[in-house]
Amino acid sequence: MITTTIRIGVAAAALSLASIGAQAADLNRGAYKAPAYSAPVYANWSGLYVGINGGYGFGKSNWDFPATSPSPKGALAGLTLGYNYQTGVWVWGIEGDVDYASLKGSTDCAPGVTCETKDSWLATARARLGYAGFNNWLPYITGGVAGGDIKASDSAFGSATKTKIGYALGAGVEYALWSNWSVKAEYLYVDLGKFDCGIACGAPTDNISFKANVVRAGLNYRF
Repeated sequence: MITTTIRIGVAAAALSLASIGAQAADLNRGAYKAPAYSAPVYANWSGLYVGINGGYGFGKSNWDFPATSPSPKGALAGLTLGYNYQTGVWVWGIEGDVDYASLKGSTDCAPGVTCETKDSWLATARARLGYAGFNNWLPYITGGVAGGDIKASDSAFGSATKTKIGYALGAGVEYALWSNWSVKAEYLYVDLGKFDCGIACGAPTDNISFKANVVRAGLNYRF
């Protein structure tokens, strides 16, 4: 009887010690903390790239005299050169392009007289900031310097041409394809300011402005 009682007591003590040990182990583990979220990065955008681009532009050109506003529009296409540097999900870059352009528009500015504004080329040099956290997609914003060759013509007097420097602002999205290739689509707002066409357009002082919206697509190869 005594032996049985001793055995029961030893078993109870062992169970108590096991329970205390399990509780102590739980305390040592501490509270569970979920790992911090990190946005996935799929494509490596760093490096030099070259490409081609093409699209369509449409805008407005205001004349001081006669008071008229031709609406230049047309196609453009050309070459692209850029460089990206990626830090995590952020992609910092610079990009330049030179496009042949056929943006022109005319309006009747007097009886039997036509006023026309034309841009024969368009170039930009811009900074880009993109976010690479959406699979192979890279949405970005961009802005910088723009230049073009603006020609204003008055059929009753003559014409004048001026290379103008202004600015370009916009946004776009690029998608990484197989290997080193990517495609993009972007929008740019271009403002090349204004120039004085003068007597060639019918007045001692005749300021001609040029602004355009450009929508284009591109194909790039990254080295």
